[in-house]
Amino acid sequence: MASSTLPISQSLPFSAHPRAIISAFLGKHPHRILCRPRGGAGGGMPLRTMVVSATTTETPKKRQAAGGTRDRGFVEEMRAVAMKLHTRDQAKEGEKTPESPPVSKWEPSVEGYLRFLVDSKLVYDTLETIVQKAAYPSYAEFRNTGLERSEKLTKDLEWFRDQGHTIPEPSSVGASYAKYVEELSEKDPQAFICHFYNVYFAHTAGGRMIGRKVAEKILGNKDLEFYKWDGDLSQLLQNVRDKLNRVASSWSREEKDHCLEETEKSFKYSGSILRLILS
Repeated sequence: MASSTLPISQSLPFSAHPRAIISAFLGKHPHRILCRPRGGAGGGMPLRTMVVSATTTETPKKRQAAGGTRDRGFVEEMRAVAMKLHTRDQAKEGEKTPESPPVSKWEPSVEGYLRFLVDSKLVYDTLETIVQKAAYPSYAEFRNTGLERSEKLTKDLEWFRDQGHTIPEPSSVGASYAKYVEELSEKDPQAFICHFYNVYFAHTAGGRMIGRKVAEKILGNKDLEFYKWDGDLSQLLQNVRDKLNRVASSWSREEKDHCLEETEKSFKYSGSILRLILS
């Protein structure tokens, strides 16, 4: 089956995962998000965390092409909450005020990018293990969706090793997120689903823009496997949206609201991992 590499111009500015194309790296501006961790969970991460936002949404036109009205449902609620966590430069619905210099002035490094890839792999490894174990039956819905990234990242890290680069161990940033999401999955399925949605869908949108810009700056436009999917990406996303909507259809309104409330924390963790690119 052919790999899917949808045009970056169709992506949103970190769910389905753009009203505005993120310029120069991921958006005209990064921004800050104030998070209120539940029960002190947060891996010791600071309350104010700069988030390089890889928007978790896509345009209505793209969603319609991928599945028309089938996309309506709880996924749209998750998308709407995520959109509000962006600036107006990144998305029409954005409500955050930019507080940092333009990302176009940032300079990524190979070492920092490797730290980002290694930590990302740890998170994807954890997510994919969770759905295989399925502590809650609903998790089994998300096995073998075609969005999995762990195997792709393994290939990319092998490529870097072949180029003579030293592959680092996961940092405390990635380890903290992996531990948090694993613990969450065992006791709080609604919150876990929020992270699952944002991590995977964000990577197909703003995350791909990051890959393109990093490749231009430091990799000689090398196309990493991390940014390739086997098959029609639009259809893969639609299939997962349908599964998410089906799982959420059995939730109470309180459980749905609890899922949505976890979005800020998802942005905080993911943003901290993205920032490793600049370390």
